[in-house]
Amino acid sequence: MPVRQKPVEEQVIVITGASSGIGLATAHHFASRGAKGLVLAARNEEALRKVADELGRNGTRAVAVPADVSKREDLERIASTAIDTFGGFDTWVNDAAVALYGTVDKIPLDDQRQLFEVNYWGVVNGSLIAAEHLRNRGGTIINVGSVLSERTMILQTPYSASKHAVKAFTDGLRMELEDQGAPIAVTLIKPSSIDTPYVEHARNYLDKETAVPPPTYDPHLVAKAIVFASEHQRRELTIGFGGWMIGAMGKVAPRLLDKAMEVTGYGSQTTNQPERRQMRDNLYRAREDGDMYSSLPGEPRKTSLLLEAQLHPFATAAVLAGIGAAVAGLVLAPFAPFAGRARRAPRAKRPMPRYQPTMRRTGNGHDKRTLGPGHISQRALGEGRPQPRH
Repeated sequence: MPVRQKPVEEQVIVITGASSGIGLATAHHFASRGAKGLVLAARNEEALRKVADELGRNGTRAVAVPADVSKREDLERIASTAIDTFGGFDTWVNDAAVALYGTVDKIPLDDQRQLFEVNYWGVVNGSLIAAEHLRNRGGTIINVGSVLSERTMILQTPYSASKHAVKAFTDGLRMELEDQGAPIAVTLIKPSSIDTPYVEHARNYLDKETAVPPPTYDPHLVAKAIVFASEHQRRELTIGFGGWMIGAMGKVAPRLLDKAMEVTGYGSQTTNQPERRQMRDNLYRAREDGDMYSSLPGEPRKTSLLLEAQLHPFATAAVLAGIGAAVAGLVLAPFAPFAGRARRAPRAKRPMPRYQPTMRRTGNGHDKRTLGPGHISQRALGEGRPQPRH
């Protein structure tokens, strides 16, 4: 059965982790597209209701569902709210996540387990609940992974491991649903370093404030990718060339990248910039929410050519072909005068006469030719017949 995806304007969308960062940007992006309804889930009830009220004033019907994705019963309540309020949902976005900074020997195992309860089991339970509802009506499941799904980042090992697991689960779920003929698209979103409160929400075991490695990208780029995936079937979408390069280098030169991370990992992920303490550490409970961006200085990148290439592959191929032709023209231009010269036509052979005088050798050991009998000599009169040589 083919995948069925409706236009955004006809969709009801569930978004977990909707009270800040990527989830909040995604809620606004769906609302700007005129989504039929939004079901917003997060642990911070106060911030979540403010978001729903704001979107409602702008004409989008949004429902806030306070929920902890590490608890399956909360995820089931999200789905039942969507069914009771809107009659069902069409796209389910698993975005909620928590983070840990530090070396694995310093991070307690209980904290690492809690991270997996949110980042991995929250995605697993959310996806299975969504798949059960969408199995007959069709729709989309979107899981927010990371470029760290491909390559572990030093000092973020538990988080990287959880995103590796999310990628593996997403790939397996996609194959199984396809094999069963379910009309459901399954997409993995892989953001690079995104400028969100992620760094301030993280539990930190380092001796300095945390940061994400540069370059950073705007969360609206991730929201754009998620909204696109809700209408167009895509296996994966990566946001940010910088993060994509880390994954590529990890495959091509893994030991070199290991050394580079060992040298730069601490410096690129810490900062002396003071951060909002009221946001710090939401591993076990909600903290201050409601902001898309971090408080770190610097302007995130607003565009990603890599993302645009994935959203419009045919147009990108045409542009690259045009660029290739232009470059080839510039490279070959110096050789044009030589290529343009016409080759001389080969000289035409003279037609052979119909009758050729018979030529023969004298047989006296010399190579000189004599003319056969019947030839009229061109010697002057009086010279007599040519005498044979002996």
